[in-house]
Amino acid sequence: MSAGSMHSGLLIRGDAPLECDCDTVVVGSGAGGAVVAAHLAEAGQRVIVLEEGPHLPALDHGAMRQSESIRHLWRDGAMTLAIGRGGGPSINVTTGRAIGGSSILTGGVCFRIPDHVLHEWSKDLALAELSPKGMEQYFQIVERDLHIEEVPEAMRSRSTRLFGEGAAKFGAPMKPMRRNTRDCEGCGRCNFGCPHGAKLSVDVSYLPRALAAGADIWSDCTVDRVRMEGAKAVGVDAHAVDLDGQKHKLRVRGERVVLAAGAMHAPLLLDKSGIGRELPALGKNLTLHPSFRVMAFFDDPVRGWEGALQSAYVDHYEKEEGILFNSLFIPNGVMAGTMPGFGPKYWQRAKDVAHLAIFGGMIHDDAGGEVHASPFGGDPLLTYKMSERDLRRIPRLLRLMSQFFFAAGARSVILPVFGSEPLDADGVRRFPLEEVPGSKLECSSQHPLGSCQMGVSRGTSVVDPNGKVWGTDNLFLACGSIMPTSLGVNPQLAIMAMATRIASKLIS
Repeated sequence: MSAGSMHSGLLIRGDAPLECDCDTVVVGSGAGGAVVAAHLAEAGQRVIVLEEGPHLPALDHGAMRQSESIRHLWRDGAMTLAIGRGGGPSINVTTGRAIGGSSILTGGVCFRIPDHVLHEWSKDLALAELSPKGMEQYFQIVERDLHIEEVPEAMRSRSTRLFGEGAAKFGAPMKPMRRNTRDCEGCGRCNFGCPHGAKLSVDVSYLPRALAAGADIWSDCTVDRVRMEGAKAVGVDAHAVDLDGQKHKLRVRGERVVLAAGAMHAPLLLDKSGIGRELPALGKNLTLHPSFRVMAFFDDPVRGWEGALQSAYVDHYEKEEGILFNSLFIPNGVMAGTMPGFGPKYWQRAKDVAHLAIFGGMIHDDAGGEVHASPFGGDPLLTYKMSERDLRRIPRLLRLMSQFFFAAGARSVILPVFGSEPLDADGVRRFPLEEVPGSKLECSSQHPLGSCQMGVSRGTSVVDPNGKVWGTDNLFLACGSIMPTSLGVNPQLAIMAMATRIASKLIS
């Protein structure tokens, strides 16, 4: 089969829909869609991939300012919000919107799904094939394909080392992360697209494989609905808006449709297609891994931007308390904008960024979110109600991170509480974190999962154990939306492994 091509919907012209035929149409080019497209194309299928966002070659990332990356690569300029309910915080949800999806914006972190989570799926939820043994082959395939390896200790930033020193004093050892990188230079720009092509995001790994095997990939194309003939999916209708603001239509006919549109958009697309009305779980059970950061000032320079953006983690509290600590760093220009205060105080703190360390903590959450169609059209409306257990985890998480930094010699910390000033150790002990209302907490998420969860009953799930939407023929999901529960770890490898499994089912 001859190689496929990269196309842009911006170049579609004419009033009549442009029509294409294929064996499988894949909606979404991120961690799930790219994997499915590569495997199906390499198995000899004619594949067309449709992506809403633009195509930006990997080596162009270094030429863009961070503000440009946020505007061009992040959905809604990184301003998507899950509205907090029941006293919990509203959550800033950041995802990618480009060829490669969110994989181009991650730190490259690759965790396997923890065994205790897979045991829950395979035993408690009766998803027998999703046991540690059943998933092993799929993890191995992705790990081989993406050169997933441990980050050398020499690449840890001083910010990360300091947190690790403090955590060790509490009996919580730091462990090396595994990432999908090759020849990483530690420039700290992972969240804005790797400028060196060292991070093996799907735009430089699986999608080139799909193209080489004959797949066609369309950027700048928004899928409006799945076309159905009775219960059978027969293709999709999409549109693109050209540079003059004119809308042009694209119709793709396929023997099979695979939705990999992510947890925020997959349920919306099913609903628009008239498919979810008999599936009560559609759009429910959204999990987000609510995340919080603590910043710490040290007397000596830290220069936390020197080294890998994400290189180590602390999982000592994950299994029992549902709390995972991940190393991270935020580029200086972005971090300065998050400093509290104004005037001379703000200016001094912004100038002190070289003395700043930062670490993140995330919660292995209960499923408290929902995806709704927005009354204003366009992107979905997200709501999120934290469970009482998750709400209790927030002050515990923030106090632990603060204690670790103080044990490493920090002079003060900045908590993610709107309006709070830097606090010393006594100040944190006295601070009434347990009484802070959710509306005062700065909370973020990079891991929306589970709004079309996999299960064994159409009454409690959206897709069956093979990824097929209940009550349909030839319509499958292969993205983070199908996760049966929260993972408690970064989901990139999990999504890719689940997509590899679904692709193998489709091929066989």
